[in-house]
Amino acid sequence: MSVTTVPRTIEDLQSTSLPPRLIRRAKRQAELTGHELPGVESDNTRSHLETLFLALCARFGFPPPEVNVKLGRWEVDFLWRSRKVVVETDYWSYRRGSVAFEGDHAHDLDLHAAGYTVLRFTDRQLEAESERVATVLRAALVIEEV
Repeated sequence: MSVTTVPRTIEDLQSTSLPPRLIRRAKRQAELTGHELPGVESDNTRSHLETLFLALCARFGFPPPEVNVKLGRWEVDFLWRSRKVVVETDYWSYRRGSVAFEGDHAHDLDLHAAGYTVLRFTDRQLEAESERVATVLRAALVIEEV
């Protein structure tokens, strides 16, 4: 039986006809399990939705946030520490149910109590309403429109 290393498998996947989102997912999974991928620069995202949000930030000229970082007892998707702004990106299919609902609200209460503004955006909002998302984020970050 032939066995290859994780980095070699990722390299081989890149020469296939797999959709790019699946290759990105394989890279993320490799990184999250502690595998070093030479030549692959990580943006610390863990989903296509997080990558989409970073692209929105770049498109609208927002300062880059910290990505998937610990803040108190919570890990947040995006953080502008000096501006005390947190953004969480959510897929409905992953966040439905009472446990996720209660957890999200406990998370938001703790962060609000610590003085943070918490914004939540869905996949649909990022894809179909990017201008509105940018307007809300710009106001939270207190950035003048140019």
